[in-house]
Amino acid sequence: MKRQAESYFGVLLPASARTIVCLALFFPAWSGAARPALAEDAPAAASSKDAHSNADRDRLPPPAITEQTVDLGGRVLKFKAGIGAMPIRDESSGELLAEVVTTAFILTARDDKPETSACRPVVFAFNGGPGAGSAWLDLGALGPWRLPLTGAAQAPSAPPVVSDNRESWLDFADLVFIDPPGAGFSRLAGNEAARKKLWSVEGDVELLASVVRRWLQQARKLDCPKFLVGESYGGFRAPKVARALQESENIGVDGLILLSPALDFGWMDGRNNPLADAARLPSLAASHRDAKDRSEVADAESYASGDYLADLLRGPRDAAAQERIAGKVAGLTGLAPERVRHLQGRIGAGDWVFEADPSGRTIASLYDGAMMEANATPGRRPQEWSDPVLDGLRAPLATAMTVLAIEKLKWPVEARYEILNDRVSESWNWGSRRRSLEAMTDLRRAQALDPRLKILVAQGLYDLVAPYYANKLLLDLGPPVGAPDRIGFLALPGGHMFYAVDSSRAALRDAARKMISNE
Repeated sequence: MKRQAESYFGVLLPASARTIVCLALFFPAWSGAARPALAEDAPAAASSKDAHSNADRDRLPPPAITEQTVDLGGRVLKFKAGIGAMPIRDESSGELLAEVVTTAFILTARDDKPETSACRPVVFAFNGGPGAGSAWLDLGALGPWRLPLTGAAQAPSAPPVVSDNRESWLDFADLVFIDPPGAGFSRLAGNEAARKKLWSVEGDVELLASVVRRWLQQARKLDCPKFLVGESYGGFRAPKVARALQESENIGVDGLILLSPALDFGWMDGRNNPLADAARLPSLAASHRDAKDRSEVADAESYASGDYLADLLRGPRDAAAQERIAGKVAGLTGLAPERVRHLQGRIGAGDWVFEADPSGRTIASLYDGAMMEANATPGRRPQEWSDPVLDGLRAPLATAMTVLAIEKLKWPVEARYEILNDRVSESWNWGSRRRSLEAMTDLRRAQALDPRLKILVAQGLYDLVAPYYANKLLLDLGPPVGAPDRIGFLALPGGHMFYAVDSSRAALRDAARKMISNE
């Protein structure tokens, strides 16, 4: 059974002499790290005064810190919320390169009892894209307030209503959401060299690692438990940032929580890799069945890594193998056997979008294979279309985050909130080729270097962009390092943004609490 579209689909300020002391907790100073050729926001030298262009005058507002309260189903949390931008300048010229915005939530009291721990765990969260704003995680799952995503994609013009998030992680950790330049309210200042550096795999990792270090250092939390949360491309970033923190910034990370991560692009983009087809098949079966638990697609997993893969490797010239595949895959996915034969048993995510409904009246989402929306050209395959999940949530989330920043957090920003900045992803410097990139090596090296490092990978059963079974196989193929339970894996109902499903968001919260609180 297919569901109709009802849901959903990843600061620092300088501590100058003029900065109020308490701001340092939320907006630590940026270091003058040589790698990105960036400097602290100190007054520019007289010789470089002319280098400060109009971009330097068109700055984001000063930081804002407010006292806030949320009710988590009878438990009242009081906290400080801080949002602001940090100017990033060229080390030599003092030219403004970018402004990085972060949003921090720091617990101060619980049920009117002051928070006495000086060393609460700190969670640093960032989304993916590249170019995706952190509102996906902030308002979708972790933050103190939540935009109910179920149904939001159906009506992007409806006013987004934000409510207290009962599953907020603020209950057991302080939260810092980071938006790299080009995502959220963060921005580049028009410098081409900065764009090439910061919109790249390596430059992005260096930037994020430096942000994390400076926040911890200025907040005097270097010795507190530290966790990184990354979604999608953010899940690719996180192991690399952890390794950069270990090896370049001299900071150990206690845990990584990777949500729908892109651990190996070769497994996601593998047009000629039968392993990619095998890894996708259980998600197609879960989408068709609207599975509520991984056990409901155990047969698809067993077939995918067994007889299916064996018959795929026999090739299309083996008629008997093709017939076996056609019958079995049709049964698992609901596709017509003749269509499966036509596709030689290899059902791509793009094929599913148009083949899931044989009538052609609806199309499916790449980000949630069980989610359907009306086809604008009924009965025909459109040349262009909007994804029911990804595109449906752009306006609600961006509007909700903008209203939150201005009205609740009292930050009078006028810039547009970039929930999904296509320009960033289109301009991203992948190095050699995206398909050759992977984060498993970084994950294993960080894991081998630190036996205390814990890892949690959580995914949606219906995700066709980063299929859960692909990452499960990748994790299982890794060498055993440390205790067997140091790597947790969850496959939950939902798509790429599985936390839109109430039960899945709660399960994620419970697993994160157990990991972060060391329960």
